[in-house]
Amino acid sequence: MKILVTGGAGYIGTTLIPMLLDAGHSVVLFDNFTWGVKPILHFASRPEVEIVTGDIQDEQLLDRTISGVDAVIHLAAIVGYPACTAQGNIAKTVNADATRKLAAYANGRPLIYASTGSTYGKVEGVCDEHTPLNPLSVYGVTKWEGEKAVLDAEGVSLRLSTVFGVSPRLRLDLMLNDFVYQALHQKQIVLYEGHFRRTFIHVKDAAKAFCFALDNYDVMSGSPYNVGDRNLNYTKREIAKLIQKQIEYYLHEADVGKDPDRRDYHVSFEKLNELGFAATIDIEEGIRELHKILAHIRVS
Repeated sequence: MKILVTGGAGYIGTTLIPMLLDAGHSVVLFDNFTWGVKPILHFASRPEVEIVTGDIQDEQLLDRTISGVDAVIHLAAIVGYPACTAQGNIAKTVNADATRKLAAYANGRPLIYASTGSTYGKVEGVCDEHTPLNPLSVYGVTKWEGEKAVLDAEGVSLRLSTVFGVSPRLRLDLMLNDFVYQALHQKQIVLYEGHFRRTFIHVKDAAKAFCFALDNYDVMSGSPYNVGDRNLNYTKREIAKLIQKQIEYYLHEADVGKDPDRRDYHVSFEKLNELGFAATIDIEEGIRELHKILAHIRVS
């Protein structure tokens, strides 16, 4: 198939696109290249790759691009609490309004959407796909609005756990990546709400989930799926302690600070696991990988 990947030059996209190419698909990469073209150089010259520079808010360009493809994987977004809070209006336009337009332009084509566990908000106990959504941040609300548009169009919504690991478009604002960077270069981590439980998935496994959804689209269409692994549910304190086993640093547990999404829950991944999806990379391996790479990176 010819697959449009919006946000294809981003953290997940630069890991996902080579997987799609290796599976025999061709790809139209759509991105505004906020972070430049360097993250795509390892696959950009392949003849099966077409590159479109554009903004997801450009309706005419988006409609024209979708008209020439067989399926859409929608990754483009303003991602995370800090970015969405700082750019509230743009977050709504990009994450919600543009996604509604994209879902309409897809016009029945397979459509797979990168949603987030932040749509759950604060949940008591175990949450699954039947748990009512109650997002508490601009990020969570706008991604929820985008998800509703995709599901109304009978697409697939993948509610990703907190992603970690090394990607060609490396992000340091993700919790585990950030913790490893702090441990290496600050030699300390200031931890708040250490008892809060989070769910995690490696960026390679997250990318595989999109391939899996594409391969199983007939079964999965019209539904949301939590993406992660039951063995990757950890408290923030447990994550910090696992890092301490590999990197010597000082852990300071602070009395102040809070997670704006109030994410503190144990997530069930049975719905996707029962279809045959399983994560393959655990936290310890992710820490080793991050240690190896982040030791050579300093952000001023």
